[in-house]
Amino acid sequence: MKPQKVIICLLIGIVLGVNMANVSLAAKDSWAKRSDMPTARYVCSASEVDSIIYVIGGAVGGDSNIAVVEAYDPVTDTWESKSDMPTLRALLSTSVVDGIIYAIGGGWGPVFSNVEAYDPVMDTWTKKTDMPTSRGGLAASAVNGIIYVIGGSTPVVEAYDPKIDTWAKKANFPIHASWGLSASVVDGIIYTVGGGEAFVAGSSNVFAYNPKTDTWTRKADMPTPRFGPCACTVGKFIYAIGGAAVSGGPGLSTVEVYNPARDTWATKTAMPTSRKGPVCGVVDGKIYVIGGADLALGPVISTVEEYDTGFRPSKSINSSGKLSTAWGKMKSDR
Repeated sequence: MKPQKVIICLLIGIVLGVNMANVSLAAKDSWAKRSDMPTARYVCSASEVDSIIYVIGGAVGGDSNIAVVEAYDPVTDTWESKSDMPTLRALLSTSVVDGIIYAIGGGWGPVFSNVEAYDPVMDTWTKKTDMPTSRGGLAASAVNGIIYVIGGSTPVVEAYDPKIDTWAKKANFPIHASWGLSASVVDGIIYTVGGGEAFVAGSSNVFAYNPKTDTWTRKADMPTPRFGPCACTVGKFIYAIGGAAVSGGPGLSTVEVYNPARDTWATKTAMPTSRKGPVCGVVDGKIYVIGGADLALGPVISTVEEYDTGFRPSKSINSSGKLSTAWGKMKSDR
């Protein structure tokens, strides 16, 4: 066999080996304990930048809001303290555009319109233009560099363009009951799960928002009605984890996965620690569920648990002869 053909065969073998490894890891569906977060809290927010998960704000019990920022490295299983957010707040939402984390809204006494941008490289915060509609218990997701802020204590939907620091009104969320919903993105479509009226029963509602057409579509209900689940995208699937049947009730350990292509739900292995108001981040196909509370208004927890979805980012050989990786995105780009 000619040397060129040998090289080609070896390259094909590497690619096939990687792909077969991905197949063999499918449906791992298992949990593992990781290092606790230094500050126990719930109803905070989290975003991932360069495989580091940043947990921002939240509450340490009742309505005791904090501005603490802590960064988790899943590779080393270690935490690092970062610069506090300028505004103490819980029930906020964060989203990432071009490596900058935007912390938006929040609150349950007064509600906030604050927008503050965090640069993980410089470990600094910058004030941005306030959101037009103050709200807490909202969801935020980024699509094509625009952050869409959805629901919470209002059905209003507003879009933020970080490049020009301006806001625009969009089509309202279909129903008013949207407090404590969560959102993720698959193929440029934002999917919201759960939520409801504050201190009333959580919902099974699932809606899809198309930013290109500014329209909403009802989707198959989530099997378990709940407030405050964390939702994140891995591959082409959305995982809804934890939450509570009623906003003042105990936490759940429920894990359900949504397939947008088929508009169907499936139940996965329950999380070891029941909790409401946790946050989650995705790194290398694994979901890290962080913090939360197990009872009404506390006690808050610092527990971190890793869920192995079985998915691994596909790898291929690029034109330069190096292996390149296509990463599954988390909440902030959902």
